[in-house]
Amino acid sequence: MDLELIPDIQEIEHWTTQIITWLSQNLLSWPVILQLAFLLFLLPFSRYLGKKIRPIASEWKTKSKTPHFLKLILTNLVPIIPWVIFLLMLWITLGGLFQLDAPVRSRFLINTVASLTLAWVVINLTTSLITSRVVAKLVTLFIWSIAALNILGLLTLAQEILDAAALDIGGLRISVLMVIRGVISLAVLLWAAVAFSSLLERRVKAVPELTPSVQVLLGKLLKVTLIGLAIVIGLKTVGIDLSAFALFGGALGVGIGFGLQKVISNLVSGIILLMDKSIKPGDVIAVNQTYGWVKSFGARYASVVTRDGIEHLIPNEEFITQRVENWSYSNSWVRVRVPVGVSYNSDPHKAIELCIKAASENKRIMDEPQANCLVTGFGDNSVNLEVRIWIADPQNGIGNIKSALMLAIWDKFKEEGVEFPFPQRDLHIKGPIEIIPHNALTDAT
Repeated sequence: MDLELIPDIQEIEHWTTQIITWLSQNLLSWPVILQLAFLLFLLPFSRYLGKKIRPIASEWKTKSKTPHFLKLILTNLVPIIPWVIFLLMLWITLGGLFQLDAPVRSRFLINTVASLTLAWVVINLTTSLITSRVVAKLVTLFIWSIAALNILGLLTLAQEILDAAALDIGGLRISVLMVIRGVISLAVLLWAAVAFSSLLERRVKAVPELTPSVQVLLGKLLKVTLIGLAIVIGLKTVGIDLSAFALFGGALGVGIGFGLQKVISNLVSGIILLMDKSIKPGDVIAVNQTYGWVKSFGARYASVVTRDGIEHLIPNEEFITQRVENWSYSNSWVRVRVPVGVSYNSDPHKAIELCIKAASENKRIMDEPQANCLVTGFGDNSVNLEVRIWIADPQNGIGNIKSALMLAIWDKFKEEGVEFPFPQRDLHIKGPIEIIPHNALTDAT
C-alpha cells in the first residue's frame, strides 16, 4: 500500500475547514435558517387550510351542474389540495421577495421547494388525465427534468442547446425546441378544445327549444371549430408562419378531393341531413332492409339499432342517394295491420266487435285514431278480416304488438265461441262409377 496516497492530518483539517466554511455560508447562514423556519411553519398551516377547503371542493364535485372534465380534475385535485395551497403561498412569498429585490441566497431554498412542489402537483394532475401508462411516464420524466434544470439554473442553457439543433426547410427554421414547444402547446390546446366543446355540447343539448338534429349539428360545428382554432393557435405560438403552408394546403385539398371523396361525401351528407331534419336521432327508419331507430349521428355514419340489438353503422351518403322510410318524420304514429280469419259458421259482426275490444285493452294501441276492423274478402275456408291499429312507439317493436293483439283476439274468440277457420275440401261425385275387378282385367288380357 502506498502511504503517499493517504492524506495527512493537515490536509484532512484543511478539507474539514472548507466544508464547515461552505456549510456556514450556504446552509447555516441566517437567510437559509429563516427560509427553513418559514417552510416548517408553512407546511402545517397549508395542511390546516387544506382540511377546511377539501369538504367544499368535494361538495362542488358532486353537484350535477359541474362539468364532467372539471369533476375529473377535482377528483384528482382534492387529495392534494394542501400541497396546492402550499405552492400558492410559496409563489406569493417569492413574488414579495422579488419586489423587495432580495438577494438570491434569501430565496434559493424557497425557490427550490416551489419548483419541486410545482412539478409534483403538475405530474399528479396530468398523469391522472392520461390513460396511456407509457405516455404518463414520459410526461413525468419530462416534468421532473424541467424542474431539475430550473433548480440547477441550467434551464436557459438547455433551451439554447435545443434551439441550436435546427433545420432550414424552405425558409422555415425548425428546431428541436420548436418541436417540443409545438407538441406541448398542441396537446394542451387540443385537450382544452375537446373539454370545452364537450361542455358546450352538453349545454346545447340542455336547451329544449332546439330540435335533436340542430343540437347535434351545433355540437359538431363547435367541436370542429374549436379544434381548428387550437391547431392554428398552437402553430402560431411556436412561431410558424401559416402562409408557408398555402401551397401545401392547395395540394392537400386536391388530394383530399380524389382520395377522400367518399369520406368528404359522407361528411357533407351528414351535415345536410342535420340541416334539413329529414333524419334525426330517435327516428324510426327502414333503409336497405334494415329497420331500427337512429341512435346517433357521426361525422361519417349514422348508428341504427335494430330490434335484435344489432347496431348498423350506415354511411350518411346512403340516406341521401337511396329511398329511406322514416316512420317518425312528421310524427311517430304508425298504422299496423293484423289479418284475422273467421269460420263461415261464426257471426262476422261479433268477430269484428271482439277484435276491436281486444285492441282497446292494449295500452300501446292508441285510442285516437281508434282501432278498426274490416272485412277484406271471402276466402276458401274463412271470412277474411283485417284489424287496423295505430301505435305511437314503433321503436319498441312491431312484431310484439301484433303478437299481443293476436293472442288477445284468440282469448276473446275462445270465450265467445267464435271459430277459427281450418282447411276444408268438399268432394262431389257426379254419377255412379263401374268398378271392374282385378281378376276380370287379367282374364281379358
